Amino acid sequence: MRAVVCTEWGNPDTLILKDVPDPVAGPGQVAIAIHACGLNFADTLMIQGTYQMRPEFPFSPGLEIAGTIIAVGEGVDTFKAGDRVLAVISYGGFAEIAVADVASVYAIPDNLGYPEAAGFAVAYGSSHLALDDCASLQAGQNLVVFGAAGGVGLTAVEIGKMMGANVIAVASGEEKMQVVRDYGADHVIDYRGEDVRARIKELTDGRGGDVFYDPVGGDLFTAALKSTAMGAKIIVVGFASGTIPQIPANYLLIKNVTVHGFYWGGYRAYKPQVLRQSMEQLLEWAGEGKLKPHIAHTFPLDQAADALKMLTERKSMGKTVVLVR
Repeated sequence: MRAVVCTEWGNPDTLILKDVPDPVAGPGQVAIAIHACGLNFADTLMIQGTYQMRPEFPFSPGLEIAGTIIAVGEGVDTFKAGDRVLAVISYGGFAEIAVADVASVYAIPDNLGYPEAAGFAVAYGSSHLALDDCASLQAGQNLVVFGAAGGVGLTAVEIGKMMGANVIAVASGEEKMQVVRDYGADHVIDYRGEDVRARIKELTDGRGGDVFYDPVGGDLFTAALKSTAMGAKIIVVGFASGTIPQIPANYLLIKNVTVHGFYWGGYRAYKPQVLRQSMEQLLEWAGEGKLKPHIAHTFPLDQAADALKMLTERKSMGKTVVLVR
């Protein structure tokens, strides 16, 4: 099969498209002919060697896939060859075939295409569990979403609105701001031309944000610390800005603020049943047309490096997907 392979730590230009042996499904696994692979910021870190997981060379990045099952391993009776599925894997999605543990495989609703399904699990799963299980977001609360036009940010806007929050989306540029409006944001702040802290205070009548969803870090995290309501929760999802903030504890003390780290992948190991319940609920909503994945950019497999560059340069809106077939 064809696969985009990482053979040394580096930037996307170091990736190589080559022929490699087909993987084989073991016990409790399925083999999937991949049609599409969703990109995540974690992929850019993995090829640099700075992600929490460092696979042995050679390996293919890509951790969320959608396709058709072509073989099932011993003990698998919940799926069969020909089923349309999405799956979350540790790596290996930039390839024509991958194997996945059956516990991380889900049937795709009929109204979702492969590109939409490939960009679904991580973005929607992260936002749903962060806002529901982690932040306990309540209807009427002020939710501030940083990086709101990005892959996870846009789903946080969509799900936050479904949960009844007053959604304040922080993005940059009119095109991105219009996208977040279309996905339900009540207010939009352009962080490149506006004082984020002052605008949050203004839009909440001086109260501040109750829940902050932050996949960006850097200066925006600092703005969050200075614009919290009493008892606010800041959910740290990632550091797309490249700057990991340091937290002055006195800010937390004054307003009883909680900063909560959130890693969706950790649920696979520590709360697998909670993750599965979340995914089943999200896919039910998607099947009912209540969620609309935004696939902004697609690239063929041989241009996977260009897709990753777009991600690192923060030029994408919604999800970017590599089309394998």
